Amino acid sequence: MVYENYIEVNEIQDILGFLKSIDWYDPLCLALISFHIIVTLATLFTRNHGNFQVLLFLLLILLVYFSESINEFAAHNWRTFSRQQYFDSKGMFISIVFSVPILLNLMLMVVSTLLGSSSI
Repeated sequence: MVYENYIEVNEIQDILGFLKSIDWYDPLCLALISFHIIVTLATLFTRNHGNFQVLLFLLLILLVYFSESINEFAAHNWRTFSRQQYFDSKGMFISIVFSVPILLNLMLMVVSTLLGSSSI
């Protein structure tokens, strides 16, 4: 299946161009967006629940740590959950669309914890 906005990996000049080439209505992208919204809401609404925050922090750290393995698995099995092959060998899609939002949530957790600790 050929898409008119399809970009080869070696044709990517900038992150904005890469993001424009993504079909955001693809079921995979919609699932990722939903996942990130849920994680962000969980991060914000549970900032005063230390035990849950620790578990969420560790889970998110593990997801980022294993993102290379997830990328390899997804590259081999992309037809089962997506309409396009987003998973290149350099991991640009998983880094930008999966790992960066998770890392931003982790930074939010750290800042929230530090601010909470400073008021003790």
